[in-house]
Amino acid sequence: MSNTRVDVAPFITEQEFPPLQHFINGAFVESAGEEYSEVVNPANGQVIALVPRGSTADVDDAVNAAHDAFRQWGSVTPKERSEAMLAIANVVEENADLLARLEAHNAGKPLEVAGDDVDGTVDIFRFSAGAARAFTEAGAGDYVEDHTSFILREPLGVIGAIVPWNYPLLMGAWKIAPILAAGNTLVLKPAEQTPLSVLKLAELIAGVLPRGVFNVVTGLGREVGEALSHHEKIAMVAMTGSVGSGRAVASAASGTLKRVHLELGGKATVVVLKDAGSDAVAEGVREAGFWNSGQECGAGTRILVDKDVEAELVEKLVAQIGTLTVGDPAEGEHIEQCPLVSEQHFERAKGFLERAQNEGAVAALGGSAADREGFFIQPTVLTNV
Repeated sequence: MSNTRVDVAPFITEQEFPPLQHFINGAFVESAGEEYSEVVNPANGQVIALVPRGSTADVDDAVNAAHDAFRQWGSVTPKERSEAMLAIANVVEENADLLARLEAHNAGKPLEVAGDDVDGTVDIFRFSAGAARAFTEAGAGDYVEDHTSFILREPLGVIGAIVPWNYPLLMGAWKIAPILAAGNTLVLKPAEQTPLSVLKLAELIAGVLPRGVFNVVTGLGREVGEALSHHEKIAMVAMTGSVGSGRAVASAASGTLKRVHLELGGKATVVVLKDAGSDAVAEGVREAGFWNSGQECGAGTRILVDKDVEAELVEKLVAQIGTLTVGDPAEGEHIEQCPLVSEQHFERAKGFLERAQNEGAVAALGGSAADREGFFIQPTVLTNV
């Protein structure tokens, strides 16, 4: 493991930041309130931006803009919406380096991961462009005597979307692209820790979409997210986040009987039988467990292994995971593990490690915070859990 820190010039300039405002009705606008959230670079704990803490009034403005825009956007042909999705994909591709650096700077992502997220963002817009023109359904026919049946697909209306901090741009795109391609309009709330890449996307594509089709309101879940979930002009709310947040959204949405789409957290288990090759398992876990610094619900964080091969596998895991290069993403593309996204998450992870070891777990590798500034945890393998 390497955790050498080198002095590097900032790889994001002030001019490359997006406007630090809400994006409503095709323009960046001041917030209705005067409260702001600090956006922090997790590699050093320094505040890099202040973004508005949106209010119910800001959500109302965005929803009304989206509601008005839906009258036109919901009736344009799939061909026109498809062409808009392709245009957005091209804009993202043309600005891939900037978006990846901004994502790495804000979320503390390795550049390889941030670059992969941008590639996925391009892909989902292109995929949605095709899907918008390729609906399949049962043919019209007289399935009941004297009654002709057919299916007509129509957009729902205004969709509220809430995206998490671990994949801000990519999970934003997973919602933006299909929602808009289907003819809906959108009000999106990025995570308060990581709003910069979605705001930059809004800036870059402002000229592609009609005003009001895509809107961004920054702020906290208990304020902006709850307002979106309650709002009577929103037809559906889609959220990716924790189980607790999902319950809150579903409960708030129930009052207006709006549709709800929830993608909630989980934890992936790796099951290793005695005939599995320990070298291949160790190589797989190195990536599956530590991609995006382990900050995803699909991370392979628990290993259930046959006792007969446990000692050998632990040895191979320590050898593999011990080669991870730890550092600030600004140090270069060779950095594989970066900081956790926030001080709150960092303290939570430290608490897990401390409690596990107090209860008898043994750190075969790592086991604590890294000795450096920022929110870094050592690559860790715990045994005897």
